[in-house]
Amino acid sequence: MKLPLATPPASICLLRLSAVGDVVHAVPIVRTVQKFWPATAITWIIGQPGVKLVGDLDGVEFITYDKGAGSKGRRDVRHRLAGRRFDVLIHTQASLRANLVSALVRADVRLGYDRARARDLQGLFINQRLPPDPRQHVVDSFFDFLKVLGLRERLVRWDIPIAPADREFAESHLPGTQPTMIISPSSTRAARAWASKRYAAVADYAIEKLGMRVALCGGRTAAEREFGAAITKHMRNTPIDLIGKDTLKQLLGLLDRADVLLSPDSGPVHMATSVGTPVIGLYAASNLQRTGPYLNSEWCIDRYEIAARRYQKRPACELRWGKRLEYSGVMDLIAVSDVTAMLERFNYTRQGKYNALSTNDEPART
Repeated sequence: MKLPLATPPASICLLRLSAVGDVVHAVPIVRTVQKFWPATAITWIIGQPGVKLVGDLDGVEFITYDKGAGSKGRRDVRHRLAGRRFDVLIHTQASLRANLVSALVRADVRLGYDRARARDLQGLFINQRLPPDPRQHVVDSFFDFLKVLGLRERLVRWDIPIAPADREFAESHLPGTQPTMIISPSSTRAARAWASKRYAAVADYAIEKLGMRVALCGGRTAAEREFGAAITKHMRNTPIDLIGKDTLKQLLGLLDRADVLLSPDSGPVHMATSVGTPVIGLYAASNLQRTGPYLNSEWCIDRYEIAARRYQKRPACELRWGKRLEYSGVMDLIAVSDVTAMLERFNYTRQGKYNALSTNDEPART
């Protein structure tokens, strides 16, 4: 089948299994198809963490792949796909596991990455490629799949549902209108973690100098709980500790109520972006321009260039796009004063907006 398509396809299968951040990145292309190709049926093959967050998107059929189940996980997907054929497979995940799952999908157009980005033999599982465009944000690369198919419009919209019970959970833990900073300190990759003492210093500053309340959020692993306990131990004040106590949907509700998120490169950064909450992102080990908050990176601390020169002895522009600089101590390139200065700047801007919009003595939420 020749691309671009002469008419909208009747059916699309989107393959994006993980991680949570990239699942969030994929939602705008779903919303774009729904807006501009409303008759196109969308099926999304997705991993278990991702489906917990976006599995209730309207108008999308989800097929969940359980990677922990090994060959049984692939058999389950095969069973769900038996006898079906799609017009288009959008293969957005170049990994061996995803490639093997893609082999279960029958489709006329099997669209994947250009040769430079088609890792783990993805080229054997596709019949059409994106044009090379190596220095993109992940969201822009996803939109390129639609562009190649013939859909050039972009709708940067998420509208991930938050159930009333999840909003009630968020409101019960963050009641009222006190300015709130959520700290999500952990990352799936240990080298992206900032020091617990530094998080503690910023949290105390936010509480004592800016009158904010601070909540710690994170997953249920022992490492994340221990990291949260270390932050609290170093603090003079007591934060709201929600580490391991919320679901992904409840976290989305919490982020929707918060004024700002402080986090390294991680899934919650993109969850916050999806609900319009500003992010003070900590970027040294990973490239802000590729994986930062989409169209909303003004509050982030970017030390990737310094890290490239220190650890690779060359500027970032000479590195492979997306190269991780996960060296011991790389996140120490971000000082506490960098973050408190950014938080001061954010607070000043926030108060200015509140003052401009407020019609009474209490700040108006924006």
